[in-house]
Amino acid sequence: MELADRIVTNPAILGGKPVVRGTRLPVEFLLELLDAGEAESTILANYPGLVREDLEACRRSRRA
Repeated sequence: MELADRIVTNPAILGGKPVVRGTRLPVEFLLELLDAGEAESTILANYPGLVREDLEACRRSRRA
């Protein structure tokens, strides 16, 4: 999985912040949820447009 398949930036969406493709969910926000201990299953239930691979891409973007 390439990060570009899941994470995009577009100046017209949230001022160019990285977001999960097809959503307006910023990578930064999702990482904050994960860092706060929110379970993946809870995040996925609360944001049905996301899949597990999206959360993994967010984690990988931190290391990139």
